[in-house]
Amino acid sequence: MWLTDLISLGVLAASVPRDVIDTAVAAWGRSARRAGGKLPPHVMVYFAMALSLFAEDDYEEVMVRLSETLASWGCWDRAWTTPTSGGITQARARLGSGPVAQVFETVAVPVADQLTPGAWLGRWRLMAVDGFDWDVPDTPDNAAEFGYPGSGSSRAAFPKTRVVTISECGSHAVVAARIGRAAGSEQKLARVLYPGLEPDWLLIADRNFYGFLDWNAARATGADLLWRISAKVTLPVVATHPDGSYTSVVFQRDIWRGTRARLLEAARRGENLDPAHAVLVRVIEYTVPNRPNPNTDPDAAPGGSAGRSRSSRGATPPGEHITLITTILDPAQASAEALAHTYHQRWEHETGNHQLKTHLRGPGKILRSRKPDTVRQEIYGYLLAHYAISALICRAATEAGIDPDRVKFLRTVRIIRRRVTDPAAFSP
Repeated sequence: MWLTDLISLGVLAASVPRDVIDTAVAAWGRSARRAGGKLPPHVMVYFAMALSLFAEDDYEEVMVRLSETLASWGCWDRAWTTPTSGGITQARARLGSGPVAQVFETVAVPVADQLTPGAWLGRWRLMAVDGFDWDVPDTPDNAAEFGYPGSGSSRAAFPKTRVVTISECGSHAVVAARIGRAAGSEQKLARVLYPGLEPDWLLIADRNFYGFLDWNAARATGADLLWRISAKVTLPVVATHPDGSYTSVVFQRDIWRGTRARLLEAARRGENLDPAHAVLVRVIEYTVPNRPNPNTDPDAAPGGSAGRSRSSRGATPPGEHITLITTILDPAQASAEALAHTYHQRWEHETGNHQLKTHLRGPGKILRSRKPDTVRQEIYGYLLAHYAISALICRAATEAGIDPDRVKFLRTVRIIRRRVTDPAAFSP
């Protein structure tokens, strides 16, 4: 079956079943107040997802597209007429963000299987945590809730919200999310997500996320971790390994210097450490060389003389030094080289963010919701639509034996938009 045969608005319904929506709506007390209403809550959940597919269309046009698809499934009254934008706005407000968030938390799970290329390191499923900011409409309510980054002449033109997510590197599918103020800490938002980590995951994170308490909270779930760490963190050597990595100790920040020295000696003697104060980690250090610039590097430019000394202006910087720490203490389970390569899978998370903000919403576009609660609803609608598309791409790529990265996200979105009124390949 061709990929295009699977794609319609039914992709959304396939990943977000009606019974999940009904459960969430009931849990939040948002069931329809009367039978036969034009905009029942379950339709508004699908509408929140459809908004992300048609970010350039107004409410009424998006609702027409959605209703045509539901009619093609035989579950829509053709005597129904499209509500006004005001009616749709009121229905969105009645639904709120809670049910849509619960639907996302229920359905969003990793989708790669053991045959999906690029999704695993040995027994570990590769996951990543990171954040991104999104402009929201400049209304008093949004400004009060989310705030403007910066101050004075450098203050942002629009309020911003920050979204921290955990995604699967192989599929780009987002499986957990937290929304807050853009001026807030990514660490604080991520902290809420760590209890949901799974024991077979290897969670990759940039240096912004490290803190002793956060590291401990994440590792306590049984998941393994591979995080970059700032050069400001002291990493004493406990033992070295043949692959170039070494065992070290990270300490609770407020421990006295003398206590640190005693804990370090205890670690070197092989004694157990109190995880409230210090834990063992394995350290991988390496340098990513910079590419020579042919405009300034005479040896790299065409016709450059081999062995010619570089001027200080033309010299290539040595590169970026990277220090990683991991909970995988045994090099036999994962070598330093394998972990260094794996860390750069974190950029798959950046790719997923780009898909959300650029391919779905559009480059430089702000969200459309003028109230904080519907801002959150809109974001969860984007996350649900992105998850459904990522899951479809991953399944199709895995069946074809190729990396999901080779299936173009934007092309898939365009096919969905063109075919949105076709009968669904999946049962609604």
